[in-house]
Amino acid sequence: MKTGWFVVIVVISLLGVSFTSPGATAERGKRRSHPGQGHTLRGGTSSFPDYLDPQLSYTTEGWSAMYDTYIPLLTYRHADGTAGAEVIPGLARSLPKITNGGTTYTLFLRKDLRYSTGRPVKASDFKFAVERMFRLNSPGSSFYTDIVGARKFQRTGLDGIAGITTNDRTGKITVHLLRPRGTFTNELGLLFVAPVPPGTPISNQTSNPPPATGPYAITTSDPGRGWDYARNPEWRRNNARLMPQLPTGRLARIDIAVVPNGTSLVQKVERGELDWSLASPPADRYGALKRKYEGTQFRVEPSLNTYFFWMNTRRPPFDNLKVRQAVNYAVDRSALQRIYAGQMAPSQQILPPGMPGYIKLNLYPHNMVEAKRLIAEAKPADRNITVWTDNERPNYEAGTYYRQVLQELGFSARVKKVSGYSYFTVIGNASKPNLDTGWFDWFEDYPHPNDFFQPMLDGESILPTYNTNFAQLDVPSLNEKIRQLDERPLGSQRENEYAVLDRSYMEQAPWVPFGNLTQSIFVSSAIDLDKVIWNPTFGADLASFKFK
Repeated sequence: MKTGWFVVIVVISLLGVSFTSPGATAERGKRRSHPGQGHTLRGGTSSFPDYLDPQLSYTTEGWSAMYDTYIPLLTYRHADGTAGAEVIPGLARSLPKITNGGTTYTLFLRKDLRYSTGRPVKASDFKFAVERMFRLNSPGSSFYTDIVGARKFQRTGLDGIAGITTNDRTGKITVHLLRPRGTFTNELGLLFVAPVPPGTPISNQTSNPPPATGPYAITTSDPGRGWDYARNPEWRRNNARLMPQLPTGRLARIDIAVVPNGTSLVQKVERGELDWSLASPPADRYGALKRKYEGTQFRVEPSLNTYFFWMNTRRPPFDNLKVRQAVNYAVDRSALQRIYAGQMAPSQQILPPGMPGYIKLNLYPHNMVEAKRLIAEAKPADRNITVWTDNERPNYEAGTYYRQVLQELGFSARVKKVSGYSYFTVIGNASKPNLDTGWFDWFEDYPHPNDFFQPMLDGESILPTYNTNFAQLDVPSLNEKIRQLDERPLGSQRENEYAVLDRSYMEQAPWVPFGNLTQSIFVSSAIDLDKVIWNPTFGADLASFKFK
């Protein structure tokens, strides 16, 4: 999934139910308490999400922010650990009926649902959302190109997607696929296809997010500074009764501010000036906080992710396999463990531990002698390299270390630092010059190994904008293998084949995987840590927070 190194703090006020929050941005960070109304949860985020638009966002920050706001036809259970990986009905009455050998999915929209503006939710809104996603060249579009007519629509933007039919009177929604997809039920639960009202502009709506269907609605958004929520008035009036499987939430308002300094943020949580710091604290504070607060205010969370350096296989010098293999040998994973202050387990492969199909690989043990031998054989003519990384610590330090490794191999390397807010968008723009190599992380979209191959390494995932195949790798035989493996459900044989696929890709060496990160939650003494739900895909669940 998306970049995942983030820190989020939420501010919640129990000041009545209001769909608008005028002046919230100006007041952000102040404590607002009201007699008989409880406390206000305060805080900040290290960087603003990539987007607050369900059809566009592809970061953990964005998905966490919208988990309780935009409900797809299907969604993921609001629960911790493996229970949170279960797909359940969302706006749909039940899970889909799958027929025609796995190529036809039939669902029915719940009756009488409304957006936060009071406008009825219609079955055709799903088709509009999918087509809007393609018109926006969304990074999520590769999940849905097997819908009949989707590829043509992606190219032309004309005539709609023939493979989606809807009936607003009955609520029936039918999706026809070109081939069976064992992960399509999971993908119907992603925010990319969450319904939004027709007429929602075909442009980034981060500054004016669409109306909501969940318990909270985003009321104001000030990109780079913060965003606010209020209760969705239609939730208590109607939607909560229609979707009892989803949590209602305990608090009436949520205000989130950007606070870039992670060390200051943690200190404020310790002092009780802030109430919640999401994800891992700064590397130099992690160990002390864990020792002092684990079990009371600090909790380590399971997470399936892979951190890596990508290499653009279409540009010299990384179009040469020996160069890519040399870089894999040259990177010392133990050095990166130190940079991430013990929060990272070393890795040399695409699939993370805990993902079906994971079998530990050791193809590229640290060996600078072998790395230099391969470089000497490759004799790359182009020695000038730009290393891309975001500006958040310790990711920037990881990028700086990587530059030093490349310099030791004889390259002239410079670091290009980009704001964490825009990093994914910048490196996903194919027209950006000097996209040679860089840092990235990938967190699961759903608990299936396909999610670590199709979006990131399938040739069809190479897009002109919002690209996720940063290595620009396109190997037809491996593309076909991805599709074959996704056609049927997982089982022991399929898992073994995914392990072989992992090795096959690493033999191509498009990435330098270096680790799997542990995540954590840190809250103030005012928060009931035991009640906070950490969903493996969406992170901390805003609807679960409770004051003691």
